[in-house]
Amino acid sequence: MRLPLVLWTGFILAFAGLSYAGRATEGKPDPNVLYKWSTTAAYLIQYAVIALIVWGIAGLGQRFELFTLRRPTSWARAAGIAVGIWVGMAILAGVLGPFLHPGREQGLTPTRWEPAHAAAYIGNGILIAVLVPMIEELTFRGLGFSLLRRYGEWTAILLSGLLFGLAHGLVSALPLLVAFGIGLGYLRSRVDSVYPGMIVHGLFNAASLIFAVTN
Repeated sequence: MRLPLVLWTGFILAFAGLSYAGRATEGKPDPNVLYKWSTTAAYLIQYAVIALIVWGIAGLGQRFELFTLRRPTSWARAAGIAVGIWVGMAILAGVLGPFLHPGREQGLTPTRWEPAHAAAYIGNGILIAVLVPMIEELTFRGLGFSLLRRYGEWTAILLSGLLFGLAHGLVSALPLLVAFGIGLGYLRSRVDSVYPGMIVHGLFNAASLIFAVTN
């Protein structure tokens, strides 16, 4: 499984490099980007490309085994760990948020609610809360975790979390993203399934989008 691991690692590092380069050249992000249908199209194209690449890499091995597309060993354990992730992230965000302001850097927090563009916001929100978590969990806690696991459980948890954070191309938000990725990796390792991580990730994204326009 060395070739899939090399290809996956190379893809993630290249994607992270492009993400950081894009942030450096684009300047200040548009805080109203989620009010635009062009953002919806961009998300669909970007994540379709990611999905195709990851699907292809996984095809060099036992694809569904690498993705861990199976029922978790315990939904109760998954729920307990999920609560722990939420509490941990809330504490970490409360401590680091006033200093790092991760929402401003990512550029997905509108300055105010715009009812006229509600449809676009909801459309983008559905993608961010459903499609994005599915693809990212298959990429990092599915394929990536499975390929890294041969080097140890905690190696897979920590490295997949670190690369998950780097792939977003953010600096101020990096500690929170890495912590979230590690939490999701721990969840994946304890229930042997990618599905609970998709749910936690999706709810986290949805809550962030709702909070952005109601706070």
